[in-house]
Order: sequence, then structure tokens, then C-alpha cells
Amino acid sequence: MVTKEELQGLPEDADLRRADSLAREIFSDVANKWALLIVEALGDRTLRFGELRNEVEGISHKMLTQNLRMLERNGLVDRKVYPTVPPRVEYTLTEPGRALRGTVDGICDWTHRYLGRIEEARRRADS
Repeated sequence: MVTKEELQGLPEDADLRRADSLAREIFSDVANKWALLIVEALGDRTLRFGELRNEVEGISHKMLTQNLRMLERNGLVDRKVYPTVPPRVEYTLTEPGRALRGTVDGICDWTHRYLGRIEEARRRADS
């Protein structure tokens, strides 16, 4: 988390602690499981909608569409439409999207590293 000293000179919209900040809205957008999985699936590749849906197991057509629109709105995904019949649409991470992917990779690494400990803690808590 950013400290008060680090926030000095930044607009109020940058403060995640404020309920009305743009930073919190963006955080809320990208910190959902589908958005993180889409960012991870795209990686350094360009994928079509169907390919992306196959990569993100369990996501519905509706959820993939909503999350891709949100990621595009936030400038994290670039959507390119080709004028063909049927239309061909491709998705690629933008520079900010690739930077977010580094964070997502860290979360994935953390999950793999501590999965066993988390499973054990859940077993203890549930017994």
C-alpha cells in the first residue's frame, strides 16, 4: 500500500483509501478473478475471442465480454476488428496491460508457492 508521504503531490484520485477515488475504482475493476485470468491468458499473445474463451476455463461468453470491455475501457487491452464476414476480433495487452501482467504473474507465483500452506490452513479452520 502507498504511504501518505508517497501520496503527497498526487491527486486525491490516486488514494486507494478514499472510497471515491479513481484509483480504487480501477483497482476494483482489475482485481477480479476473470480480469486477472484474462490478463494472464493474453500474456504476450494476440488472441481471438474464442481462443481466449478456451484459455480461461469456466468463463461464460457474457463474463468474457464484460471483462474485455472493462479492460479495454481502462486501456489495458487493445481490441482490433477486421472487416470480414464474419467479423474477426483480436485482443492484445497494451503497455499498461503488460505491466499489470507482471503483477498477475507475481500473484500466480505466490499462489503456487503457498498453495499447500493455504490448503492446510483451510483444513484446520474447517475442522
